Amino acid sequence: MMFPIRCFTCGALIGDKWNEYSTRVANGEDPNKVLDDLGITRYCCRRMFLSHTEAIDKIIKYGSIEEYIPQPSRVR
Repeated sequence: MMFPIRCFTCGALIGDKWNEYSTRVANGEDPNKVLDDLGITRYCCRRMFLSHTEAIDKIIKYGSIEEYIPQPSRVR
């Protein structure tokens, strides 16, 4: 799944902070410190960052189902 633009609970704009958050956490910084630096103080918004997983990377491996459905041959 892609990261949401707004918090599901309060509606605050959070999507613009995702790239910096994910980069800093990947570089080894503490997620709580990063959220504090970005100004994310509401627990509902913090939940959006801490619980997000990139599911699209797992789903895309399976491709589309149309590749596996045999198509009927056309006879003229």
